[in-house]
Amino acid sequence: MHTPPVDSPPRPPAHRAAARAAGVLGLCCTLLLVLVSAAWPPLITFDDDLARTTHRWAVDERGVTQVFRVLTDWVWDPWTMRIVVAAVVVWLVWRRADWWTATWLTATCALGTLLQQFLKAVVGRSRPVWSDPVDTAHYAAFPSGHAMTVMVVCGLLLWLLHRHGTTRALWVTALAVSVVSVVGVGLTRIWLGVHWTTDVIGGWLLGALMVALAVLAQLRWRP
Repeated sequence: MHTPPVDSPPRPPAHRAAARAAGVLGLCCTLLLVLVSAAWPPLITFDDDLARTTHRWAVDERGVTQVFRVLTDWVWDPWTMRIVVAAVVVWLVWRRADWWTATWLTATCALGTLLQQFLKAVVGRSRPVWSDPVDTAHYAAFPSGHAMTVMVVCGLLLWLLHRHGTTRALWVTALAVSVVSVVGVGLTRIWLGVHWTTDVIGGWLLGALMVALAVLAQLRWRP
């Protein structure tokens, strides 16, 4: 008797959504990377005009500029974000004995840092240069390491809260803090004149792509 072939089980909605998000984000990242590498004139003009405007504001509004320096150098600094991740990893191992998630979280953040540094070296984009700078930064400009790191860390931690369940109050608070942090760090980098706007957008897109790929990996391979 002929046995009809058994169809493979459908993928869960979360898996499909993460795959679609990764595909769209990958295309956006590739397009922006090509335009930045090719120094596409309309993009360069957009970056230059916006940078000149925000730098003028930063020079005039010294009080706001000082607050933004504290936020970008201490609160949203990549090393601050790594300390937060390390604390979560310790908690996962100590309280939940969840070595898989702890390793997944550490590996994703480490890969994000490596990707960021690789792209900086390959693209080699110069940072804005001012005769009267209000802040300084090192290494190449694209992508923004601050923007990418905050996006990766906030995105992964929000996913873990969603995955493991939490109270509504904690979820709303975490979501609000994450949105303020992601948007805020990008604004501070542009305001302080150490990044072009498309550096920040690139950091956001690449960070979101890392989160989408990490979610896919967890949904597929977590025991």
